[in-house]
Amino acid sequence: MKSDFCTTLLFFFLALWEFGIGGKNFFLIKQKLYQYRSLRTMKELYYLQHLQLGQAPANWNIPKEAFFTQPLDHFSRQTNATYNQRYWVNPDFWNSPNGPVFLHIGGEAALSEYSALAGEHVELAEKYGALVVSVEHRYYGASINLDGLTDKNIHFLSSQQALADLAAFHFHIVQQYNLTRNNTWICFGGSYPGSLSAWFRLKFPHLVYAAVASSAPVRAEMDFTGYNKVVSQSLSDPVVGGSPKCRRATAEAFHIVEQMVNDGKFAQLTEDYMACEQLTSEDCAEFVSDLADIFMGAVQYNKEAPTYNIAKFCNIMSNKSLGTTYSRLIVAVKQYMEDMSLHCMDYSYKKSLADLKNTTVSPVGVGLRQWYYQTCTEFGYYQTCEDESCPFSRLMTLEAQLDICSKVFGIDPKSVEQAVKFTNEYYGADHPKSSRIIFVNGNIDPWHALSILKNQSKSEIAILINGTAHCANMNPSLPTDPQSLKAAREQIDYQIGLWLKAAKDGL
Repeated sequence: MKSDFCTTLLFFFLALWEFGIGGKNFFLIKQKLYQYRSLRTMKELYYLQHLQLGQAPANWNIPKEAFFTQPLDHFSRQTNATYNQRYWVNPDFWNSPNGPVFLHIGGEAALSEYSALAGEHVELAEKYGALVVSVEHRYYGASINLDGLTDKNIHFLSSQQALADLAAFHFHIVQQYNLTRNNTWICFGGSYPGSLSAWFRLKFPHLVYAAVASSAPVRAEMDFTGYNKVVSQSLSDPVVGGSPKCRRATAEAFHIVEQMVNDGKFAQLTEDYMACEQLTSEDCAEFVSDLADIFMGAVQYNKEAPTYNIAKFCNIMSNKSLGTTYSRLIVAVKQYMEDMSLHCMDYSYKKSLADLKNTTVSPVGVGLRQWYYQTCTEFGYYQTCEDESCPFSRLMTLEAQLDICSKVFGIDPKSVEQAVKFTNEYYGADHPKSSRIIFVNGNIDPWHALSILKNQSKSEIAILINGTAHCANMNPSLPTDPQSLKAAREQIDYQIGLWLKAAKDGL
């Protein structure tokens, strides 16, 4: 890799990190964190691997972007329509020709070459001499046709089609690298791709020998009340920077906001919470949900970025010198805006609907329209606040979120309910009855409520990491990682070593 290209790439990721856009806050948080991960990975690889080791930047092997033609519909041969799926291969650690293959599965956002260069799966590949392959999910990033997001074509997006993609992609890599049964495949994924990792092992056990499923919500649930139960517990937990005072102050502030919404005090709320446009009664659910996203995101991605964590917002909400709890919530929103480089907050319900109806394809970032479609047609996962334990507004209802499925995709609530039930029947929910899968979760990650937390069998292993958030084990290891995380990685490493030996011995 040439040094001028590295400089260009550095400024590219810095620009992404600084670029502030409005919209649904949780997706904005998620997109920022994806960008941060890429920037952090690039800097670590460049400075640690090359400058400290005395190697020239020109020797840095960056995996080349490649594409593989996939059927648009694996389950009907009446159409010849196709799309191109993006992937990367990193052969630097491969013990050719018989070394294992570690497959990194993409999900609801674009991937980059760094998915084949860094992370837990890459560190394990270096130890075990594996070929690293990273593949982007259909309909996300660059793995989509230009008309893919239209109402006519988006129905080809599903987890079943994605798993069929993985099976076809497996065959492609086997042919390209002349692989045999001696090459043991292990797949890795986190969050939705964590579920895909487990499901690929479940549905295609002849193709993949074992799987690591990190923060995998394998149980679909329409009304995901458990999410904010975990958020509430985390905001109260001193171990991760919360406190009972923080949780009480947050709940009180949201109660006041909800009262003001119900009283129609939109002019004051518009000014106090820096809205880009005048709030109206139509924006109520969007407004309170976007405020809650700030805290929900801080819990889910606690310490993922240096300046985004539970302690930061709990310190604000617990600080009586900042005024009433209502005033402290305003300070928290201002802090969030500063972190995200926002000049105002977009709470517009009309704009959210317009964004979800937008069929323009973007090769970068999180796929907002695509992911909401998958929630309507497969998973639900709607994070509501109608339970008493929720510290946010009761205006965050299941009805409000299902209404979006209807208005954007024409999918009625009954159909969503049936889709969620089918998903659990098809994959087995949190009792999949598979083998050789490691389910890894952090106990402050709200998504662990839908994952597998206890061993299901001798080879369906659950690891629950104390004090860590979403997909923490998948990040590159650092000396500052908590001991619980280090111990979990050692357990994953040990188990993979046992399985690779068993595969080699023909067990």
